[in-house]
Parts: sequence; C-alpha cells; structure tokens
Amino acid sequence: MRAGDVCQLAAELAIEHGSDALEYARCATLKYQFEGRPDRAFFWFSLAVLLDDFAEQRLDPLSPVTLH
Repeated sequence: MRAGDVCQLAAELAIEHGSDALEYARCATLKYQFEGRPDRAFFWFSLAVLLDDFAEQRLDPLSPVTLH
C-alpha cells in the first residue's frame, strides 16, 4: 500500500468513525505486536499516528496530506 493510500484510508476512517478508529488502531497495533506480526503492527501503528493527528486537529482529514 502506498503512503498516499494509507493517508486516504486514515482520513476516511477518521471521518466515518472518529475517535473509535484511533482506539481500534491502537488495539490492533498491540495485538499484532503481541502475536509477533511486526508488519501488521507497523501498518496499524502508522494509521494510529495519522488518526491521532486528525483527532488532535494537527491535520485536516478533508485536506491532502503532504509527506516529506
């Protein structure tokens, strides 16, 4: 999955589910870490970072995200 796709997915989750999406992403990160699946844990961690930025209004889910 490309970085832009992850950003778009996070934005859609934030708009649709609000803070519940962030909680789910955090739980999924811990679950996959515990199961020894670092690739999946990293994916959910990445989503959680973006969802946290949306929740704290550091990013706007309706605006494109620029990655450097």
